[in-house]
Amino acid sequence: MPAIVLVTPQIPPNTGNIARTCAATTTPLHLVGPLGFDLSDRALKRAGLDYWPQVNLTLHTNWEAFYTQQRQQGGRTIGFSTSGRCSYTELTYRPDDWLLFGSETAGLPKSVLATCDETAYIPMDRSAVRSLNLSVSAAIALYETLRQLQLFPPHSILDSAENLDPA
Repeated sequence: MPAIVLVTPQIPPNTGNIARTCAATTTPLHLVGPLGFDLSDRALKRAGLDYWPQVNLTLHTNWEAFYTQQRQQGGRTIGFSTSGRCSYTELTYRPDDWLLFGSETAGLPKSVLATCDETAYIPMDRSAVRSLNLSVSAAIALYETLRQLQLFPPHSILDSAENLDPA
């Protein structure tokens, strides 16, 4: 199963929204410190709502700790950046890919991008905006990965208009 990796995220609601997406897709989430917030932050918990227990969450104190574990487990690291080599749609994703995203303010550091097996960007009109929201970018990349790998979670019989979460 692919994994989402957030390297030094800074904004609690973005991380909470990504955690919720990971819970909905049974995707592992890795947070690489230092984090710009405390994991008990109200905004983080609110964005993730009551889905946190369903998130397969791993915390790493720093990039080196994550990178050591990732190399032991194997798989390809794909860094998402406005300076990526190709569009995210041009990649052929693999089940053991690690999808890396940097902080909201700085993106992935060049030192991290240099270690990535591949880098990708999400096309957009940069004359209008500098970048997409982190949680939007992670969802776009994750759903393309899941689409290609045909790993969508099963549709629940409980899914109906009256049971949809309005948040």
